[in-house]
Amino acid sequence: MKWTIGGVTVTKIVELEVTGGTRFLLPQATPEEILPIGWLRPHFADENGRLRMSIHSFVVETADRRIVVDTCLGNDKQGRRIPHWNDRTGPFLADMAAAGFPAESIDTVLCTHLHVDHVGWNTRLENGKWVPTFPRARYLMGRAEYQHWRTVQDRPDMETIFADSVTPIVEAGLARMVEIDEQVCDEISLVPTLGHTPGHVSVLIRSRGEQALITGDFMHHPCQIARPDWSTLADSDPDEGIATRHAMFQRFADTPALILGTHFAGVTAGRLVRDGDGYRLDV
Repeated sequence: MKWTIGGVTVTKIVELEVTGGTRFLLPQATPEEILPIGWLRPHFADENGRLRMSIHSFVVETADRRIVVDTCLGNDKQGRRIPHWNDRTGPFLADMAAAGFPAESIDTVLCTHLHVDHVGWNTRLENGKWVPTFPRARYLMGRAEYQHWRTVQDRPDMETIFADSVTPIVEAGLARMVEIDEQVCDEISLVPTLGHTPGHVSVLIRSRGEQALITGDFMHHPCQIARPDWSTLADSDPDEGIATRHAMFQRFADTPALILGTHFAGVTAGRLVRDGDGYRLDV
Protein backbone atom coordinates (compact mmCIF):
# COMPACT_ATOMS: atom_id res chain seq x y z
CA MET A 1 0.00 0.00 0.00
CA LYS A 2 1.44 3.36 -1.04
CA TRP A 3 0.50 7.04 -0.71
CA THR A 4 1.86 10.20 -2.33
CA ILE A 5 2.20 13.49 -0.47
CA GLY A 6 3.50 16.07 -2.90
CA GLY A 7 6.93 14.78 -3.90
CA VAL A 8 7.10 12.25 -1.05
CA THR A 9 5.89 8.65 -1.18
CA VAL A 10 5.00 6.49 1.81
CA THR A 11 4.85 2.69 1.56
CA LYS A 12 3.44 0.37 4.25
CA ILE A 13 5.32 -2.87 4.97
CA VAL A 14 3.23 -5.17 7.18
CA GLU A 15 4.74 -7.54 9.71
CA LEU A 16 1.61 -8.74 11.52
CA GLU A 17 -2.16 -8.17 11.47
CA VAL A 18 -4.60 -9.40 14.11
CA THR A 19 -8.33 -9.31 14.81
CA GLY A 20 -9.42 -9.45 18.44
CA GLY A 21 -7.08 -10.15 21.31
CA THR A 22 -6.44 -6.45 21.91
CA ARG A 23 -8.65 -5.90 24.96
CA PHE A 24 -5.57 -5.94 27.20
CA LEU A 25 -4.44 -2.78 25.42
CA LEU A 26 -7.76 -0.90 25.18
CA PRO A 27 -10.00 -2.34 27.90
CA GLN A 28 -12.78 0.16 27.17
CA ALA A 29 -13.09 -1.12 23.61
CA THR A 30 -15.60 -3.90 24.26
CA PRO A 31 -17.68 -5.15 21.32
CA GLU A 32 -20.69 -3.42 22.89
CA GLU A 33 -18.86 -0.08 22.76
CA ILE A 34 -17.31 -0.65 19.32
CA LEU A 35 -20.38 -1.80 17.38
CA PRO A 36 -22.21 1.58 17.58
CA ILE A 37 -19.18 3.28 15.96
CA GLY A 38 -20.27 2.17 12.51
CA TRP A 39 -17.50 3.83 10.51
CA LEU A 40 -14.93 1.48 12.09
CA ARG A 41 -16.23 -1.36 9.93
CA PRO A 42 -14.94 -3.10 7.86
CA HIS A 43 -11.36 -1.82 7.99
CA PHE A 44 -10.82 -1.28 11.71
CA ALA A 45 -13.31 -3.68 13.34
CA ASP A 46 -15.16 -6.80 12.27
CA GLU A 47 -18.91 -7.39 12.23
CA ASN A 48 -18.75 -8.64 15.85
CA GLY A 49 -17.06 -5.49 17.16
CA ARG A 50 -13.60 -7.01 17.50
CA LEU A 51 -10.74 -4.61 16.76
CA ARG A 52 -8.48 -5.08 13.76
CA MET A 53 -4.91 -3.94 14.31
CA SER A 54 -1.63 -4.02 12.41
CA ILE A 55 2.07 -3.86 13.17
CA HIS A 56 3.83 -2.29 10.20
CA SER A 57 6.58 0.07 9.13
CA PHE A 58 6.31 3.03 6.81
CA VAL A 59 9.07 3.65 4.27
CA VAL A 60 9.17 7.38 3.48
CA GLU A 61 10.94 8.38 0.27
CA THR A 62 11.96 11.91 -0.61
CA ALA A 63 14.08 12.92 -3.59
CA ASP A 64 17.24 11.93 -1.72
CA ARG A 65 16.22 10.00 1.41
CA ARG A 66 14.84 6.57 2.30
CA ILE A 67 13.50 6.61 5.85
CA VAL A 68 11.97 3.68 7.73
CA VAL A 69 9.57 4.91 10.42
CA ASP A 70 9.41 2.32 13.23
CA THR A 71 10.73 -1.20 12.81
CA CYS A 72 8.05 -3.51 14.24
CA LEU A 73 8.88 -6.64 16.26
CA GLY A 74 11.80 -8.36 14.55
CA ASN A 75 12.75 -12.02 14.30
CA ASP A 76 14.40 -14.25 16.91
CA LYS A 77 13.63 -11.92 19.84
CA GLN A 78 13.16 -13.27 23.36
CA GLY A 79 11.63 -12.05 26.60
CA ARG A 80 8.59 -10.39 25.02
CA ARG A 81 5.47 -10.21 27.18
CA ILE A 82 3.22 -11.46 24.38
CA PRO A 83 4.14 -15.07 23.62
CA HIS A 84 3.77 -15.00 19.82
CA TRP A 85 6.10 -12.00 19.65
CA ASN A 86 8.97 -14.30 20.66
CA ASP A 87 10.98 -16.48 18.27
CA ARG A 88 9.44 -14.94 15.19
CA THR A 89 10.69 -16.08 11.78
CA GLY A 90 8.62 -13.79 9.57
CA PRO A 91 9.44 -12.56 6.04
CA PHE A 92 9.52 -8.84 6.87
CA LEU A 93 12.92 -8.10 5.33
CA ALA A 94 12.10 -10.14 2.22
CA ASP A 95 8.81 -8.26 1.93
CA MET A 96 10.68 -4.95 2.17
CA ALA A 97 13.09 -6.02 -0.53
CA ALA A 98 10.25 -7.23 -2.75
CA ALA A 99 8.64 -3.80 -2.40
CA GLY A 100 11.88 -2.24 -3.67
CA PHE A 101 13.55 -1.46 -0.35
CA PRO A 102 16.46 -3.81 0.39
CA ALA A 103 17.95 -3.15 3.82
CA GLU A 104 21.15 -1.71 2.34
CA SER A 105 19.15 1.01 0.56
CA ILE A 106 17.79 2.57 3.77
CA ASP A 107 19.67 5.67 4.94
CA THR A 108 17.57 6.60 7.99
CA VAL A 109 15.60 4.73 10.65
CA LEU A 110 13.27 6.90 12.73
CA CYS A 111 11.79 5.56 15.96
CA THR A 112 8.67 7.39 17.16
CA HIS A 113 9.39 5.82 20.56
CA LEU A 114 11.25 2.83 21.94
CA HIS A 115 8.55 0.29 22.74
CA VAL A 116 8.96 -3.32 21.70
CA ASP A 117 6.90 -3.20 18.48
CA HIS A 118 8.68 -0.12 17.15
CA VAL A 119 12.34 -1.12 17.44
CA GLY A 120 12.50 -4.86 16.77
CA TRP A 121 13.95 -4.77 13.28
CA ASN A 122 16.56 -2.25 14.34
CA THR A 123 18.68 -5.37 14.68
CA ARG A 124 18.90 -8.91 13.40
CA LEU A 125 20.62 -11.96 14.82
CA GLU A 126 23.84 -12.90 13.04
CA ASN A 127 26.12 -15.64 14.40
CA GLY A 128 24.60 -15.22 17.85
CA LYS A 129 25.09 -11.44 17.92
CA TRP A 130 22.60 -8.61 17.43
CA VAL A 131 23.77 -6.43 14.53
CA PRO A 132 22.16 -3.41 12.80
CA THR A 133 19.62 -4.52 10.20
CA PHE A 134 20.15 -1.37 8.15
CA PRO A 135 23.94 -1.01 8.12
CA ARG A 136 24.06 2.19 6.06
CA ALA A 137 21.41 4.02 8.08
CA ARG A 138 21.55 6.51 10.89
CA TYR A 139 19.03 5.59 13.57
CA LEU A 140 17.17 8.61 14.96
CA MET A 141 15.99 8.14 18.54
CA GLY A 142 14.46 10.75 20.79
CA ARG A 143 16.95 12.05 23.33
CA ALA A 144 14.30 12.34 26.06
CA GLU A 145 12.86 8.93 25.17
CA TYR A 146 16.25 7.24 25.30
CA GLN A 147 17.30 8.87 28.55
CA HIS A 148 14.01 7.92 30.20
CA TRP A 149 14.04 4.23 29.35
CA ARG A 150 17.74 3.64 29.94
CA THR A 151 17.34 4.76 33.56
CA VAL A 152 14.02 3.05 34.40
CA GLN A 153 14.55 0.41 37.09
CA ASP A 154 11.16 -1.35 37.25
CA ARG A 155 10.72 -2.49 33.64
CA PRO A 156 12.82 -5.63 33.02
CA ASP A 157 11.09 -6.00 29.65
CA MET A 158 12.53 -2.65 28.56
CA GLU A 159 15.99 -3.76 29.70
CA THR A 160 15.64 -6.75 27.37
CA ILE A 161 14.40 -4.58 24.48
CA PHE A 162 17.32 -2.19 24.95
CA ALA A 163 19.79 -5.07 25.10
CA ASP A 164 18.77 -6.61 21.77
CA SER A 165 17.29 -3.72 19.77
CA VAL A 166 18.64 -0.37 21.01
CA THR A 167 22.05 -0.69 22.68
CA PRO A 168 23.61 -2.57 19.72
CA ILE A 169 22.76 0.43 17.53
CA VAL A 170 24.33 2.86 19.99
CA GLU A 171 27.43 0.69 20.35
CA ALA A 172 27.77 0.48 16.55
CA GLY A 173 27.89 4.28 16.41
CA LEU A 174 24.76 4.48 14.26
CA ALA A 175 22.41 6.20 16.73
CA ARG A 176 21.69 9.92 16.62
CA MET A 177 19.71 11.39 19.49
CA VAL A 178 17.18 13.98 18.32
CA GLU A 179 14.84 16.48 19.94
CA ILE A 180 11.05 16.07 19.98
CA ASP A 181 10.63 18.88 17.43
CA GLU A 182 13.57 17.92 15.20
CA GLN A 183 13.65 18.89 11.50
CA VAL A 184 14.84 15.68 9.87
CA CYS A 185 15.03 17.03 6.32
CA ASP A 186 13.21 19.60 4.21
CA GLU A 187 10.01 17.53 4.04
CA ILE A 188 10.10 15.66 7.36
CA SER A 189 9.84 16.98 10.90
CA LEU A 190 8.95 15.59 14.31
CA VAL A 191 5.93 16.67 16.32
CA PRO A 192 5.86 16.05 20.08
CA THR A 193 2.87 13.86 20.97
CA LEU A 194 3.62 13.01 24.59
CA GLY A 195 1.71 10.75 26.93
CA HIS A 196 2.11 7.28 25.51
CA THR A 197 5.78 7.62 26.44
CA PRO A 198 7.71 10.58 27.87
CA GLY A 199 9.45 11.33 24.56
CA HIS A 200 6.90 10.14 22.01
CA VAL A 201 6.82 11.89 18.63
CA SER A 202 4.76 11.77 15.47
CA VAL A 203 6.15 12.40 11.99
CA LEU A 204 4.92 15.33 9.91
CA ILE A 205 5.41 15.24 6.14
CA ARG A 206 5.06 18.47 4.14
CA SER A 207 5.69 18.63 0.41
CA ARG A 208 4.35 20.82 -2.40
CA GLY A 209 1.51 22.17 -0.29
CA GLU A 210 0.37 18.74 0.93
CA GLN A 211 0.67 17.25 4.43
CA ALA A 212 0.54 13.88 6.15
CA LEU A 213 1.01 12.78 9.75
CA ILE A 214 2.38 9.38 10.80
CA THR A 215 0.81 8.97 14.21
CA GLY A 216 3.06 6.64 16.14
CA ASP A 217 1.13 5.51 19.21
CA PHE A 218 -0.51 8.69 20.46
CA MET A 219 -3.51 6.70 19.31
CA HIS A 220 -3.29 2.95 18.82
CA HIS A 221 -6.60 2.39 17.08
CA PRO A 222 -9.09 4.57 15.18
CA CYS A 223 -11.68 3.97 17.91
CA GLN A 224 -9.71 6.55 19.91
CA ILE A 225 -10.67 9.12 17.28
CA ALA A 226 -14.29 8.59 18.26
CA ARG A 227 -13.37 8.17 21.93
CA PRO A 228 -10.23 10.26 22.61
CA ASP A 229 -10.62 9.74 26.36
CA TRP A 230 -9.95 6.00 25.99
CA SER A 231 -6.39 5.27 27.08
CA THR A 232 -4.31 2.17 26.52
CA LEU A 233 -2.74 0.26 29.37
CA ALA A 234 0.66 0.94 27.79
CA ASP A 235 0.46 4.74 28.24
CA SER A 236 3.07 6.22 30.57
CA ASP A 237 0.84 9.22 31.37
CA PRO A 238 -2.79 8.58 30.37
CA ASP A 239 -3.96 12.11 31.17
CA GLU A 240 -1.22 13.64 29.01
CA GLY A 241 -2.11 11.18 26.25
CA ILE A 242 -5.75 12.28 26.34
CA ALA A 243 -4.71 15.93 26.18
CA THR A 244 -2.44 15.14 23.22
CA ARG A 245 -5.26 13.44 21.29
CA HIS A 246 -7.62 16.34 21.86
CA ALA A 247 -4.98 18.85 20.75
CA MET A 248 -3.97 16.88 17.65
CA PHE A 249 -7.58 16.27 16.60
CA GLN A 250 -8.34 19.97 16.90
CA ARG A 251 -5.25 20.76 14.84
CA PHE A 252 -5.91 18.33 11.98
CA ALA A 253 -9.70 17.93 11.83
CA ASP A 254 -11.30 19.16 8.61
CA THR A 255 -7.92 19.79 6.98
CA PRO A 256 -6.57 18.01 3.88
CA ALA A 257 -3.80 16.35 5.93
CA LEU A 258 -3.60 12.58 5.50
CA ILE A 259 -3.50 10.67 8.80
CA LEU A 260 -1.39 7.50 8.59
CA GLY A 261 -2.00 5.27 11.60
CA THR A 262 0.98 3.29 12.81
CA HIS A 263 -1.28 0.45 13.99
CA PHE A 264 -4.29 1.09 11.75
CA ALA A 265 -5.20 -2.03 9.75
CA GLY A 266 -6.88 -2.20 6.34
CA VAL A 267 -6.79 1.07 4.46
CA THR A 268 -4.61 2.51 7.26
CA ALA A 269 -5.02 6.17 6.24
CA GLY A 270 -7.69 8.83 5.93
CA ARG A 271 -8.71 12.39 6.70
CA LEU A 272 -9.79 13.42 10.16
CA VAL A 273 -13.22 15.08 10.12
CA ARG A 274 -15.57 16.43 12.75
CA ASP A 275 -18.52 14.17 13.47
CA GLY A 276 -21.11 15.89 15.65
CA ASP A 277 -19.37 16.61 18.92
CA GLY A 278 -16.53 14.23 18.07
CA TYR A 279 -14.42 13.02 15.17
CA ARG A 280 -14.11 10.18 12.69
CA LEU A 281 -11.63 9.03 10.07
CA ASP A 282 -12.86 9.52 6.51
CA VAL A 283 -11.27 6.81 4.35
